[in-house]
Amino acid sequence: MDLQLSGTRVLVTGGTRGIGRAIVEAFLDEGATVGFCARNADAVSATQDALSQRGAVTGTVVDVGDGDAIAAWVDRSAASFGGLDTVVASVSALAIPDTEENWLASLNVDLMHTVRLVRAALPHLEQAPAPSIIAISSVSGRESDFASGPYGTAKTAIIGYINGLAMQLAEKGIRANTVSPGNTYFEGGVWASIESGDPDLYRTAVDLNPTGHMGTPQEVAAPVVFLASPVASRISGTNLVVDGALTRGVQV
Repeated sequence: MDLQLSGTRVLVTGGTRGIGRAIVEAFLDEGATVGFCARNADAVSATQDALSQRGAVTGTVVDVGDGDAIAAWVDRSAASFGGLDTVVASVSALAIPDTEENWLASLNVDLMHTVRLVRAALPHLEQAPAPSIIAISSVSGRESDFASGPYGTAKTAIIGYINGLAMQLAEKGIRANTVSPGNTYFEGGVWASIESGDPDLYRTAVDLNPTGHMGTPQEVAAPVVFLASPVASRISGTNLVVDGALTRGVQV
C-alpha cells in the first residue's frame, strides 16, 4: 500500500530513542522529510548522523518543557521545510511515583508539551493539503494500572485533549488521533531498567500480556505512520491501542 507520504513534512518530539526514534525512521522510510528534537545534544547529533543515509532528517536540541523553545523550533522547521503536514508528540517525562515533582513534570512535559506543539503547528497545518496531529498516550491512560497517578493521569488527559481537537478542527480538514502503546521494550528504555532493577514487576508485566512478550518501538511506529497518512483520511478522534491485547476494557 502506498501511504502517500513521500515529500510530506513531519515533526516528531523525542526522536532519539525508543518509540520516537522508530517513528522518525518509519516516516523516513516512506519518503517524508522529518525534523525531530530531544534535549541531549550528543544524542541528537548521533541520531541525525545515523539516520542521514535513510532520508532527509534534521535534529534539533529542544527542551519540550519550554513553550517558547517549542514554538521557535516549529516555526524554524516549517520555514526550512516549506510547511508542515504532520506533527507527532511523543515525549514523556515517565514520572510514575506519586510525588509533587512528578505531577508537575507529567503535566508540563507529557500534557503541556503536546498542547504547545499543537498550538505552534496549527497555523502551518492549516495550509497543508492533508494535515494530521498525533499524540502518543499509553494504555495507562485508558485503564488503571501500576502507573496510575502522575503518568497515567497525564496520559488520560492527552486522549481527552486530542479527541476534542478532532471535533474542533474537522471543518478545517485537520485530523487528530492518539496512539496508546502497551508495554514496549527497547535497550535503554524503562522496561529494560525494570527488568534488571525489579525483575518481579517485569515478569508480572510480561505474564499479563496474552502474547507472552512486550512490543517493540517499530510495532508502535507503523500504526502512527498509517494514521498520519492520507490513506487514513476518515480516521480522526480515535485512540488506537497498540498493546497485543493487554488491556481488557471495551472502547465504546
